[in-house]
Amino acid sequence: MYLNWYKVEGVDFRNLFFLEKHNLYWLAESMMENRTLSIALKAHPDLLWYFKRLLPQQAAAFQSIADSAADNLSAEEIRNAEVEVMKRINDWIVYIVDPSSYDSLEFTKWDDKELTELACFKDKRVIDLGAGTGRLSFIAAREGATVYAVEPVRTLRIYLKEKAHRLEARKFFVVDGLIEDIPFEEDFADITIAGHTFGDFLEEEYAQMFRVTKDGGKIILCPGNVDKDNEVHAFLVDKGFDWARFEEPGAGYVRKYFMKVSK
Repeated sequence: MYLNWYKVEGVDFRNLFFLEKHNLYWLAESMMENRTLSIALKAHPDLLWYFKRLLPQQAAAFQSIADSAADNLSAEEIRNAEVEVMKRINDWIVYIVDPSSYDSLEFTKWDDKELTELACFKDKRVIDLGAGTGRLSFIAAREGATVYAVEPVRTLRIYLKEKAHRLEARKFFVVDGLIEDIPFEEDFADITIAGHTFGDFLEEEYAQMFRVTKDGGKIILCPGNVDKDNEVHAFLVDKGFDWARFEEPGAGYVRKYFMKVSK
């Protein structure tokens, strides 16, 4: 099932040069047996070189999948494969090609109070992890916080800086980083927030959020999970998070998690 956030039929496949190392980890884990990826990489040796250089531990695997594609592929076969790959990574294409289109997606239009009712942001130092286009970051900034928007995708970092300038958010700083490797010292933030980010490396991500949040501060995941009693939910509840559910327009119910940090 594809996200269909963005029509990729007219997108140049070479935009994948904007993928980051964490994206390639996912490709290596999820698409190495995918025939369309093999065709696309065979047709783009320059992109294959980039993938191998950016993620050298998977260089042999990327080379192997490219080698598995047939020779003398038609232009139509190649383009069909490119489009299929881009459909599989539709969210990444949005972030690379047109981040502003994410801000117009229906499910992002949930009530800001779902976040602001969980904490007072005025005069607080806030870290937003996986900031994306700033759905959470700019709520916190508008409420009077100094915001550090942590985002690993460079096209999104550019967008965040431009958006902050446009909105005259002067206490707003954009930083490269990952939720499992947060680039701040211990007890840096009064409030640490994230949305649709937590869950790939549960222990590592939680440890990092706990480390950078002050004693008595808050960690808020909004939205933090689908509305299911799954592994992520069990982990967060076990760590002492409270939770509630709310509806994302057009997408259904999701859960938000929040806890006061005690060290």
